[in-house]
Amino acid sequence: MNRILVFIAASVATVATGCAQTPVRTSTTGEPFSAIVLPALPQKLDFAGEAVPLEYFDVCESLQKELLVTCYMHSRTFQTLLNTERYFSIIEPILAENGIPDDFKYLCMAESGLNPEAVSYAGAGGLWQFMPQTGKEYGLIVESQIDERYNVEKSTRAACRYILDAYERFGSWTLAAAAYNAGNAGVARRLEVQGTDDYYDTFLPQETLRYVFRILSLKIVCSDPEAYGFVFGEDDLFKPLDDYRYVSFSGRNIDWSEIAREYGTNYKMLRLLNPWIRAYEYANKSGITLQVKIPGRNMRRR
Repeated sequence: MNRILVFIAASVATVATGCAQTPVRTSTTGEPFSAIVLPALPQKLDFAGEAVPLEYFDVCESLQKELLVTCYMHSRTFQTLLNTERYFSIIEPILAENGIPDDFKYLCMAESGLNPEAVSYAGAGGLWQFMPQTGKEYGLIVESQIDERYNVEKSTRAACRYILDAYERFGSWTLAAAAYNAGNAGVARRLEVQGTDDYYDTFLPQETLRYVFRILSLKIVCSDPEAYGFVFGEDDLFKPLDDYRYVSFSGRNIDWSEIAREYGTNYKMLRLLNPWIRAYEYANKSGITLQVKIPGRNMRRR
């Protein structure tokens, strides 16, 4: 009996000692794991000139969570950063021209990763992720053969109109950004029920509660990519596709491949410059005039 007790005691001591050991920080190959670092938050932050109340624990924690996602969703964030020069060169002047704060370019990043071909599971499309009906309401042609939600310039101007409508309604750029996600009516209803007038004081749908913080996390990383682990040079950024000229087309039954050949290019290059072209042909039954970017001789040259 004594032998059994001694054996049990020795076993318990062995288990206790094992649990107290420092965890091994190597992989199955024997190589040490890379440290996973908590990204630092800035001391001060604003969105479109409106202060972010980082002294609130819920605001600080929400921002930290989204910054973690942005920093450790490596490939998506890196691709988005590489697209900044190409698309900010178009977006920034249009925002300024319409009186929209420059920070809304980060909203565009959050929406599509600066991919003009982006399509969501819900059917939103383009850089600014307009739903079909909303796109039509803001003056975009949304059809099966052409879809201006994928027109970088036109969709950006439509987004400006939407944002200005929201700002006029709420008097806050932060709430206007939230309304871009949840809709003007959805945000207005919740403000009224809760008796609030501030994004950071309002309980919203989970996606919208995260939305502005996702935008802010991209602003933070864009301000100093290398500090957050994204290392690249200026030459690595995707350059603007600015070697083109506009040509007008208004005829019926437009064959895009034929037009590409006629102008010494190919359908692929035509689509890259005009992602709003969604088929090989366009019936153009209403006879509208289309402004098409025709690539220059050096468009493909690095």
